[in-house]
Amino acid sequence: MECLIDASLLACKPTPTPIDNHEKFSSTGGIPFTNIQAYRRLIGRLMYLTNTRPDITFSVQQLSQFLAKPTISHYTAAIRIFRYIKGAPSLGLFFSSNTYAHLKAFCDSDWGTCTNSRQSVTGFSVYFGNSPISWKSKKQGTISKSSCEVEYRAMITVTCEIQWLTYLLQDFKVSFEQPSLLCCDNDSARYIAANPEFHERTKHIEIDCHVVREKLKKGLIYLLPISTTKQLADIYIRVLSPQSFKSICSKLGLINICSPAWGDIKEKC
Repeated sequence: MECLIDASLLACKPTPTPIDNHEKFSSTGGIPFTNIQAYRRLIGRLMYLTNTRPDITFSVQQLSQFLAKPTISHYTAAIRIFRYIKGAPSLGLFFSSNTYAHLKAFCDSDWGTCTNSRQSVTGFSVYFGNSPISWKSKKQGTISKSSCEVEYRAMITVTCEIQWLTYLLQDFKVSFEQPSLLCCDNDSARYIAANPEFHERTKHIEIDCHVVREKLKKGLIYLLPISTTKQLADIYIRVLSPQSFKSICSKLGLINICSPAWGDIKEKC
């Protein structure tokens, strides 16, 4: 709410999604936005807010690429995120005390979606029980030649995150079930992780292949196939329609504490 007041958007009209599903951002073209500092302040506040609002992570990641030379369309898109927050300012993460102790991760990647560099976006979310404890939306550092390769690189990123979270839980003396589940909707990427053989298409990512395969062999992770329609990491890698966005948001573990149903949830926990 303080962000809305500071941005003079307390009386703005809410929107159902943080980003228009037809929006395409580019660093070229468009009318430059002259007040660069104002744009940076808005994005800075939104980046801080992603610590408790995974639903705006992808939108903020997209707009944070244009901090050097924003355009009016970028500024308008940033304002739209605030308008989305206005619709549910009390939405946040909820950690139930009755959840089961187990790590489960979803990872996905969108191939070559950046119109400027043709780099792909990696997105993942890690859950402890039913509650998300780690998530990310980030451009990959290299340009990949196939959708299989970008999916596998996303798998590498989340595997390293699971390893770190495992060490962290062990330091906290938290008992949890192992191996951790890693859900991926790309059959080829899962095959590369399980297949000890290399061929022409994967020899340039051989070192990365060993990272996932080693953790799979040691029992840190277990690869689980999942339907594309049930892939929760989609919200971190692409612009979704209002229907799809609302469906995934309902499964992120976010609770509106101002909702009438919050009282019933609080009593059960």
